[in-house]
Amino acid sequence: MTPPNAFRLPPSPLPGFRRRRGQVAALEESPVPPGEGPLLVPVCGLPGAGKSSFAAALATKLGLAVVGVDPLEAALVRAGIDDRQPKGQAAYLAAETVAEAQLRTGLGVVVDAVNDLPENRAQWMRLAARTGADLRWIEVVCSDPTTHRLRLQQREREEDRFIGVPEWDSLNRRRRQLAIWKDPRLVLDSLHHTPEELATLAVRELGLG
Repeated sequence: MTPPNAFRLPPSPLPGFRRRRGQVAALEESPVPPGEGPLLVPVCGLPGAGKSSFAAALATKLGLAVVGVDPLEAALVRAGIDDRQPKGQAAYLAAETVAEAQLRTGLGVVVDAVNDLPENRAQWMRLAARTGADLRWIEVVCSDPTTHRLRLQQREREEDRFIGVPEWDSLNRRRRQLAIWKDPRLVLDSLHHTPEELATLAVRELGLG
């Protein structure tokens, strides 16, 4: 017998809601058709190529959020996670979680990450599939090795205090991984252009204006 003062849930009048055993209510997913959701722009490239500055400029121009893997990895280090743990992978997963939350509110996202490994890139493809995001790939390069190396050596970012600046020779593996990447993408050379100029070029080339 149900106690007289027991709380009962009325039938849900809201479309898209259903009752599940053990839950008050759950919102059924209403997938957005692929490519018709907010923009998801993974900005890829080697450390020091200029992708972070470009990502910030592009996000400002289009009114998008920026989710960077490096600041998230730095936060993990600050929390006491050391190199014995997969903090790089954890940072990518954290970035995916933050990006998904933004996309589901309707806000587009620029992802700032090297994305040299196929599994990293597959992560954003799956996210776009889940959310219906309009996925646009951009790779930023610096075509002059001397300039690229100098930029890397002179880089000063808050997160580098915690995750360090990679040595030039350590980029070889990542360079090879990006070289064999065959998926369609917009490649931008930062050698002779400011981040703002590259952002304007990207908007034009991708038809985002």
